[in-house]
Formats: sequence, C-alpha cells, structure tokens
Amino acid sequence: MSVQPPLERILVRGGTVLTMDPSIGDLVDADVLVEDGRIVAVAPDLQVTDARVVEAAGKVVLPGFVDTHRHTWQSVIRNIGSDWTLGQYFTGIHFGLSRYYRPQDTYIGNLLGVVEALDSGITTLLDWSHNLETPDHSDAAVQGLLDSGARCVFAHGGGASMWAVPSSLPHTRDVLRLKEQYFGSDDQLVTMAFAARGPQFAPGETTLADWALARELGTRITVHVGDGEWGRTGPVRWMHEHGLTGPEVTYVHCNTIADDEMQIIADTGGSASVSADIETQMGHGWPATGRLLDAGVRPSLSIDVCTSNGGNMFNAMKTTISTQRALDNAAVTAADEQVGVRLTCRDVLEFATIEGARATGLDAVTGSLTPGKKADLVVVDTTDLATTPLNNPHGALVYSAHPGLVQTVMVDGRIVKDRGRLVDVDVDRIRRLATETRDHLFEQAARSESIPDARADGTWMPSAASAG
Repeated sequence: MSVQPPLERILVRGGTVLTMDPSIGDLVDADVLVEDGRIVAVAPDLQVTDARVVEAAGKVVLPGFVDTHRHTWQSVIRNIGSDWTLGQYFTGIHFGLSRYYRPQDTYIGNLLGVVEALDSGITTLLDWSHNLETPDHSDAAVQGLLDSGARCVFAHGGGASMWAVPSSLPHTRDVLRLKEQYFGSDDQLVTMAFAARGPQFAPGETTLADWALARELGTRITVHVGDGEWGRTGPVRWMHEHGLTGPEVTYVHCNTIADDEMQIIADTGGSASVSADIETQMGHGWPATGRLLDAGVRPSLSIDVCTSNGGNMFNAMKTTISTQRALDNAAVTAADEQVGVRLTCRDVLEFATIEGARATGLDAVTGSLTPGKKADLVVVDTTDLATTPLNNPHGALVYSAHPGLVQTVMVDGRIVKDRGRLVDVDVDRIRRLATETRDHLFEQAARSESIPDARADGTWMPSAASAG
C-alpha cells in the first residue's frame, strides 16, 4: 500500500449528531472534532478555527455502520441468486462456482465488496472468508481488505473443499502463518478472527479440532447456527456441552435454534448477528431478532451475501425492523391485545453500530461517537425530498435513507468519501477486474460437468442441496 498522508484535524460542524453513547445522547446543531484519528470532542458550537471543516447542517452525523458477517468474496457474482433458496445457494456457490476462484478473483471480490460497503457508510466489516483453498487465496483476500481503506476483521473460514458439507477436513493451520505475517497488533485497521464451520457443517471431532486451533490462534470466533434445517439439530446446545461457548463467540443467524439455546448464548456472554434480508429471502427461518431480545441478547446486523441482496446497512435495518414488527403484530393480534411497538428505530441503529462493534470485539475502538474512540463516522444528507423535513432522525435513517444520501465517510480519522464521492478509489479499475473475474468464473462453469448450465443472466436455477 502507498504511504498515507498525515492525519488532518477535522471539524464536522452543525449536524444532528446521533452519538450512540448514552452518556452523551443525541445533539442538535452540534459539532464533532477529530484529531490524530480520534474523536476528541462532541458538543454544540465548538470554537475551533484551525481545522478542515465538513459542513453537516441539514445532515445527520452518526458512527459508521458495522457489518458483522459478510462473505465478501461473492461480490463479483452479485444477484445471481436473488431468486434462489438456501439449498440452491449451496449447490450453485459452495458446490459450484467457488471451486473456480483464483487468488486474483478472491482479491477483487474482497476489494469490490468492501469499497461498496464503504460507499454506503459501513466503516467496519467482518469478512467471513470461506473460500480460501490455498495460502495464495488467503494472502489475496487479506490484500483486498488492506487495499480497501476500511476497518475490517478478516475471519478465516477455510476453503471450498472444507465446505463440501459435511466435511471432516481439518481447518488449515495456515491461519497461524497469516496471523504472524499480517496481524501482529490488535491496534491496526485490519484484524483477525476465526470463522468456524461448527457442528452444523462438520462432524463433532472436526469441530472440536477447529475450536482448539481457534483458541491456539487466540482470536474471536464466529460460527453459523440455526440457518434452515441444519439449525434444528441443537448446535448451540452441543457446543455448550463440549465447552465451545463463551463471550468470544458470535453466533450468526440463530433462526431455527431452540429457546434454551438462545439462553445459552445470553448466559455465556455470546453475541449474535442477524442477516434479515438474506434470511427472509432464502428461507433460513424467521429472523431471530425478537427471540434474541427475549433471551437478553441485543443482536448486531449483517449483510451476509451479495449473491442475493444489496450490500448496504439501510436495507438490512429496514428488513430487520419490518420483519420483527410484523411478527410482533401478528402475535398481539392472535392474542387480541393492544400494545405499542417494542423494537424502535433507535434500537435498530444501535444494532447496526455499537452492537456490531461489540460483536467484533471493537467496542472500545468504534461503534459510537465517544471521545477517545477512533473517528469512524458517517454524514448522511437529510435535505433530500425523501427525508425532508427531518422530524425523526432515527426513523429517517431506518425507513427512508439510502446509500445515495451518504455524503461523508470517515475511517480512522481519514475521509474516504467526500461530498458524495469516494476518495482515491479507482472505480473503473475495480469494475474492470470484477467483470473479468465474473466472466472467468462462468466460462469455467460452462466447461464443467457439475454446473454446465450456470449463467449470469438471472435464469440459472441450480438444484437444491439437502440439509441431510
């Protein structure tokens, strides 16, 4: 990477500031001062004259969004599965296209996916990277994250052969080499985690071996549970019985796990990641937002895969709240009761920011506009016809905003999107490399025996994999 210029002193001036810090609250016509990459003050009318000014009048300022689970490598095959079920996704991607990825395809998949996320205000992304068949693929995946300029967590999830479910292949010990080579400090923009298959997708002995490796690595662990029929086998209960639960574990999806498993997550201090857009689209089961809240777990939010849905947090927030309110409304209607909403727009904004930071172990670093934290923030224009006049900033962001309204994005005290345009990003190069990779993947598929009918025009309908 090129040498970064010195950090600027920046004043974000005159916005509606949603800090996500309960000790500060929400402020109207307030400023945020950034020095040396950190937030140093949040208050109305800061008397600062020697700083670069970002005008935020008529705009909302909030922490950057945190996506706690995205298979970023799939960005180059976006939307091919928008009409697929979960079983078709496994057949088309994990048992199909994934095997044709070269290291350079993994690189551009990650770079495209993270830059897309940045453009929409996601400043921190956990890359749930589970198509790393060789060390070269892993190196390319990490480089894509490093080149993006975002705050990322590289969660190593193994290669395509490990996801020929069920697979007894052990997780590669190359993760130890990667940590030593790239992740020597926890105080850096890109850090590391372990993405485990867990008991849904690997035999018990393999899962135990994977967890032993993760604990040797010494990182947080993220694991899928409760996605579709695979999740009805009691995966969290099994993990708890075998000593695999704890505050370092994030449980992704949780749709079909039992109530006692929800309670295990809460009692052991675990965190959860809800991907409501994908879960409702692919048939994972109803998003677990309300059941997690009932158990005492405030979830984070994630995009999951762009093979089906869009890569921005606005869609994720709206689907999360809309689905849970529908479930809640159906329940009270059935009981012939009259109650108010229990899930608010502010709750969902917290899920998308500070709860995401907690789920990635970065809540001391990001997730709120708290003095002392790194300056990861977003400025959203609310003078658009869809959001003006601004009457309820939380509601405007959750129900009416979209990526096109994101005017300024700051990561680690550096402005990476300014006045609606990405800074120092060669978008034409990214488009060209992404298109070349897409063409390569489908050319290879056309020559294969397993998925010769694979097409990138929306008409490919793979057969569905079974939960077994």
